[in-house]
Amino acid sequence: MKKVAFYTLGCKLNYSETSTIGRMFESKGYQKVEFNENPDIFIINTCSVTDNADKKCRKIVKEANKINPDGYVAIIGCYAQLKPQEISKIEGVDAVLGAAEKFRLVDLLGDFVKEPRTKTETAKVYNSNIEEVIEYHTSYSLNDRTRTFLKVQDGCDYPCTYCTIPLARGASRSDTIENVVKAAKEIAENGVKEIVLTGVNIGDFRPKDSKDTFLDLIKALDEVEGIERFRISSIEPNLLKDEIIEFVAHSKRFVPHFHIPLQSGSNKVLGLMKRRYRRELYVDRVAKIKELMPHCCIGVDVIVGHPGETETEFLETYNFINELNISYLHVFTYSERPNTEALNIKPVVPQNKRAERSKMLHILSDKKRRAFYEEQLGKEFTVLFEEDIENGKMHGFTENYVRVSAKYDPMLINETKKVQLSEINEFGTVEVVEVEEYELAH
Repeated sequence: MKKVAFYTLGCKLNYSETSTIGRMFESKGYQKVEFNENPDIFIINTCSVTDNADKKCRKIVKEANKINPDGYVAIIGCYAQLKPQEISKIEGVDAVLGAAEKFRLVDLLGDFVKEPRTKTETAKVYNSNIEEVIEYHTSYSLNDRTRTFLKVQDGCDYPCTYCTIPLARGASRSDTIENVVKAAKEIAENGVKEIVLTGVNIGDFRPKDSKDTFLDLIKALDEVEGIERFRISSIEPNLLKDEIIEFVAHSKRFVPHFHIPLQSGSNKVLGLMKRRYRRELYVDRVAKIKELMPHCCIGVDVIVGHPGETETEFLETYNFINELNISYLHVFTYSERPNTEALNIKPVVPQNKRAERSKMLHILSDKKRRAFYEEQLGKEFTVLFEEDIENGKMHGFTENYVRVSAKYDPMLINETKKVQLSEINEFGTVEVVEVEEYELAH
């Protein structure tokens, strides 16, 4: 029985696909092992959102070659679709598979026998033009962590000037509601309590030959027995309709947590990015959420240093976010990517300025998160505890995404318990009134 190991770079979507490909290997008789357990086959699922992700891929290949010099190394994912020939020249790589081929790698690569290569020979490349990537593959993670990532949509039709995802994943396409519900029920049968819906642009959920929308999808999922929580990973502000917010506010299983990409608080920069909204719409979305769910957690993606972003526009973004009633930021430093329109926009922001702006927003994010946590102290929430031990304590998340600490108890892993949030500790997580003590008192 050959042993296979996986390494995933990038987003929740990649994790859902890696896990699904892993189960395909197991169904064919392969043994899934950890990366350092001398596997016969290494599968590296790559990201290419930033230049740093490309460098990480090379580092993981080098590590795989060190663990088992005779191991077969296959590269899949976004980087593999965008730069297959570049990857094929990396020493130790045996095969590169693009977006259309990655779910067929078990059949395409046969026995995964490593063939000797001369210095001029390259790895095998299986890569279709992105226009040919039209199939949809249902995917979800399992047994990797307490929460499961369930893919409901793939690809993107939005031509943002900084982004390579449409080039790496193709046009927007969606699963059917029937398939998603079926997958959710399978996940529930495995004892999972929380599902995170993921995709490239999930608000654009629209199955082929169907009038179903994202709202129809979440209404159907809200009826799935066995899953206690559904969480929406990230949704564009222009696709986050009032009806979706209103449904989540009164649903049985969808939690009060939205992650809404902003990218810039300057309308000029949003125009340069070719985003499909302006800051005024973003203000309206946040206000609507907080009106119906004052305790709702709102996460924000923001990019610093995009070409054309002057000091004035950056400060406009900083002040805009500072005034918004949001909970935390995911800060991305702009990175030049080949074949993107942003390369033609001037002026280019120097690297030291990008780093400076990123640092300012990271500090602002910490401030926003702490203020949000402080607002929740003294209130009752339900925590899903994870197998995540630090400093002798276990951790979990409330429904509105407050990370909490509690005394370690193996019986609590993957269990939801009602607690009261008491104080923020030195590590930035929230201590809870001891679970047993709280339950006895209530």
